[in-house]
Order: sequence, then C-alpha cells, then structure tokens
Amino acid sequence: MGDDLGDEWWAHEGNSDASEAEAETRQEKLPTEKTNKTKKPEKRKSVTEETVKAKKKKKTQQKECIIPKKKDSEDEKSTKPKRKRKKKTITDVLSSSEPKPGSPADLQTLVTQYFADKLSVIEQEELKLLDSSFLSSNDLTHTLSSYLKQVCPKWSKIQKQHKEKSSVVLLIVCSSALRAIELIKQMTAFKGEAKALKLFAKHIKMEEQVKLLQKGVTHIGVGTPGRISALIEKEGLSLQALKYVVLDWNWRDQKLRRMMDVPEVKLDFMKLLQGGILTGCKENKVKIGLF
Repeated sequence: MGDDLGDEWWAHEGNSDASEAEAETRQEKLPTEKTNKTKKPEKRKSVTEETVKAKKKKKTQQKECIIPKKKDSEDEKSTKPKRKRKKKTITDVLSSSEPKPGSPADLQTLVTQYFADKLSVIEQEELKLLDSSFLSSNDLTHTLSSYLKQVCPKWSKIQKQHKEKSSVVLLIVCSSALRAIELIKQMTAFKGEAKALKLFAKHIKMEEQVKLLQKGVTHIGVGTPGRISALIEKEGLSLQALKYVVLDWNWRDQKLRRMMDVPEVKLDFMKLLQGGILTGCKENKVKIGLF
C-alpha cells in the first residue's frame, strides 16, 4: 500500500511539474508570438523604406543620366566653330560705292593723312598745294586722248619746243606695267609725232631706260611711281623740262582698286612727290591732273 501511495504522489507531483512546465513554455511562447506579431509591421516599414529608397535611387540615376547629356550638348556647342565676321576688303567697299571722279581735294587729303605722323607741322604745311597747281580733273566722260587735249591745248607747240635729252614734258603715272602699255595705246590720237617711253620695271632694266633717255628726245614718259622715282634718284631722268603730271586716278583693276588703294604704289607715289614734283608745283612750273 505504501508503495502505491508513493507512486501516486510522484505521479501527481510529476503531473503538476509537467503542467507547470507547459504553462511556462506557453507563457514563453506567447510573448514571442506577440513580439513576432509586433515585428511584422516593422518588416513592412522596412520594405516600404527600401522601396522608397529604390525609387529615389532610380530617380537619381535618371537625373544622373540626364546631366551628362546636357554636358555633351554644352561640349558640342563649345566645340562648334564660331562664325567669324569677315572683314570688309577694299573690293567690298568699292563695289558697294558708286565711282566718283577724283578731285584736287582728294589728293591733298591723301597726302596730308599719309604724312600726318611722319613730318612736323611746318613740313606738312609745305606739302599743301594751291588750286593753281592743278589741272582740271577727268569727270569720267573722257578718254585719255580727249582729256590730254583738254588740259594741254597747245601740245603741238610744246612738243616742237622740247629739245632736252633725259627729260620729259608730260609724265603719266599709273599702277602697273600692263596699265602703262594700255595708256600708251590710248593716247595715240593725242601724241602725234611725240615720242613716248615706257618707264616701268617689268622686263625692262633701268640701265636700258637710262640709255634710251640719253639717246634721244623723249616727250612723254608713262610708268609706275617706283621706277620713275628710281630713275630720278639715279639721275637717269631729269625733271627740268617737266610741265604736266597726269595721275591715272580713277581707273580700277580687277579687284576694283584704284592706284592709291594699293599700299606699295601709294608709298612709291609719295616718294615721287617728295622727289621733285612738289617743288616744281611750288615754283609754278609743274601742274598735276587727275585722269
């Protein structure tokens, strides 16, 4: 009997202990289940945050993709060559302007501007010419022969009186050798029996020109200011008998440039003026005409 009671007591105690252990395990499981239930919304939050972050990343990636495109467009703009404004040439200016006949005032202005920074005020005053130093200018209606007949009405008499060698009575100044040849052909009706000599550098040596001037009487010299100045400096050409200087002022070349529009020709012409022509004008021996 005693053994049976003891077994019942142990069985009862064992059952109570088992029930208590189950209760404890239940209590332990409950909070975990609750905590798990409470943690589920946190997972949702984390998921939503991740999705938001992912969307932000996509937006930023899209923005980053757009930015380099703008940079590329800016680079393309910078690499594109800028259009430079073309400077107007003498040809552009002259082609847009109507041809006007030259006048003594035009020549005087050109001389003043050229020597403005090269000579003193007193020396510049000496360059000024009186109106009596000029022949009438071509009004663009004349040929060379008709113009020379107008400004030199007593040419036949002057031609016969001229006897000096190495000198000319009429000097025609132009821009080039080809133009000089043209002018000699154009004045056939005017010159008569007068002798005309080419005074330019192309294909003609200076020594040959000096010999031709010394050999016989020359009435008319047609050439460029550079060669004429050189002949005067070498004393191959004398201005002693000179009466008329005609400038091929209004004629234009293929680029529409006049004689004074070419820098080299203008420079040589200014040397020619200083080489004795201005002195002759001051002494009232030489007159200048603009053809």
